[in-house]
Order: sequence, then C-alpha cells, then structure tokens
Amino acid sequence: MAVLQQELTLGEAADQLARALPGHRVEILQGRLTATPPPDGSHGLSLTKFCRALERAGIAGSGVEWIQGVGLWLPTLPADFAIPDLSVVDDDFRDAHVTKNYYAPNVFRLVVEITSSNWSDDLGPKVECYAKAGIPAYLVVDRKHDEVLLYTEPADGKYPDPQCFKRGQDVALPESVGVRVELSVDTLLDG
Repeated sequence: MAVLQQELTLGEAADQLARALPGHRVEILQGRLTATPPPDGSHGLSLTKFCRALERAGIAGSGVEWIQGVGLWLPTLPADFAIPDLSVVDDDFRDAHVTKNYYAPNVFRLVVEITSSNWSDDLGPKVECYAKAGIPAYLVVDRKHDEVLLYTEPADGKYPDPQCFKRGQDVALPESVGVRVELSVDTLLDG
C-alpha cells in the first residue's frame, strides 16, 4: 500500500515542531528551522533582574513596554521569525501585528538574548537578522564567552562592531530604548 506524504512549508514544519516540543522556542532564522530547549534557572533569573531594572527605571507610562517571548517577524526571508528572550517595544506594538504572534520590527526598540545551547545563533544569524530588520539595539548576554555585547544603530542592514562589556562593568542601554537603565554585567551573566 502506498503512503501519501505531504510536503510541508517551513512555517508548517515550525508549527508542528512547536507542538511536538512543548516549552521549546522554535524559530526560523535565515530559512533555517531552530528549536531551543527551555532556559535554565540562571537564564530566567537574569531576565527577571533585567525586568526589575526596567520597572525601577520607570518604564510604566514611558511609551514603551517590556515583554518576554513575543514573536518578531524578520524581513530576511518570507518565513523568518525570531522569539527574543526579552523585548522593549512601543506601547502600541499590537497595532503592528503581521501574522500569528509575530509583530513588525519597527515597534521593537531593544531585543535581548541570553545565550544557552543555541549561543551560535544569538551571535551569528540573529545579529544579521536583527540588523536587517532595523532593530535599534540588540543586547546579547553571552554566557558562553562571559561577556555582554551591545549592538546599536544598524545602517544598511548591518550593525557596527558591538560594545563589549566584561565582568565588573555596567551596561547602559541606549536612549533609543526609551528608558535610562544601567545593568551590572555580573548580574546579567549570573542571574
């Protein structure tokens, strides 16, 4: 007996993979399907402390909001999307809905990734994708290399070399984020 197989689009494959792997973050970067396991405790604690710093800085009522795990539609290829660990977005970001749970990049002020098993995606394809999307600031908490990288002001689809911060230093978010925040590199790396 012959078995008919249906060829899936990349988007359909991503949807099936997300259903098959609950808790994993499924993304399509530069036409490549990726699945990242759930974060560890230090990763989650770093995000919690980052969000607390945003709240202390007065993000409420500033015209921007922080949000975890929201989809970012990427203009690199038709099916591309990312789900940053944390984003600072315009208050009215929901008006920029593109499809599914993905929003247009023009409402994102900052995206934050804290590296885990997919660290090479955070330091490679995501840098390129976020720059092409025109994301004003991309912060990478690089636990693999024990440093924090801040990419800002993309031009012609590329970020200039990032600012690199080591332990013992603080990272100041750029004004484009909409709130003034300084974060300890040690806190970001250790949670």
